[in-house]
Amino acid sequence: MKIINTPHAPAAIGPYSQGIETNGLIFFSGQIALTPEGDFLDGNLETQALQIFKNIDALLKKADVAKTNIVKAMVFLDDLANFVEFNELYATWLDGHKPARSCVQAILPKGAKAEVEVIVARD
Repeated sequence: MKIINTPHAPAAIGPYSQGIETNGLIFFSGQIALTPEGDFLDGNLETQALQIFKNIDALLKKADVAKTNIVKAMVFLDDLANFVEFNELYATWLDGHKPARSCVQAILPKGAKAEVEVIVARD
């Protein structure tokens, strides 16, 4: 196993890693709207989603893989009434790539409106 860690995404604040690579797959921990400095962006859904995507982009860059390598995304929303808005932001971020995905409503850390975790396949 290889640990994926970058200062350009929020540090793990518990007994977990930002990401783990094993057997050609990379499993990234869920991202909420924390800046790399650890500050929570308690804004609207768009503000939070854009920070989440920046965090995932930083992890992908550190692992030297592209968004098109994402094979599965797990999306957690604090309110499924926000699904359409989030889905539009998510589709724009992925720019035509369509990994498998699940989406559920959940109570999230720090009162976050969204959390996203991804699994990536190395070519």
